[in-house]
Amino acid sequence: MPDLKTLIREVPDFPKPGILFYDITTLLKDRAGLRGVIDGLKDHYRDTQVDVVLGIEARGFIFAPALAYALGAGFVPVRKPKKLPAECVRVTYDLEYGTDTLEMHKDAVRQGDRVLIVDDLLATGGTAAAAARMVEDAGGVVVGLGFVVELTFLGGRGRLSGHDVFSLLEYDK
Repeated sequence: MPDLKTLIREVPDFPKPGILFYDITTLLKDRAGLRGVIDGLKDHYRDTQVDVVLGIEARGFIFAPALAYALGAGFVPVRKPKKLPAECVRVTYDLEYGTDTLEMHKDAVRQGDRVLIVDDLLATGGTAAAAARMVEDAGGVVVGLGFVVELTFLGGRGRLSGHDVFSLLEYDK
């Protein structure tokens, strides 16, 4: 497996001055890199009973279905409002600059389902915590939260205490 960090492009001043953006599109286009991500997540969760893998819009959609397939589980999309066609449950959560909302189909997670939440990036943890709350409110059990990249200096892991949190790559600044 290649060193995955070498496959991630660092883009300074995006989306605004002073921000260093970790662009995973360069990792995705590398066949060994993409395989390394899916295999790395699969290896971590291989002994965990998972009924469904929940992917958070948008980049969670890249990894969650492939991981669900590798684990023999189903896939559940979590989206921004008004993107899913059937009756939805929703959660609104605070951001550092306002609020945001996520939705999933009301019947996507059943009572007792063991759910693995997957996204590309763990930053402040607000989105992942909101997804976990939505799963738990629906009667599901969050068995883990898996990320490709974690920005440890933003402290997002702290908002997910009580859950198994795993990141393939960590950046300290």
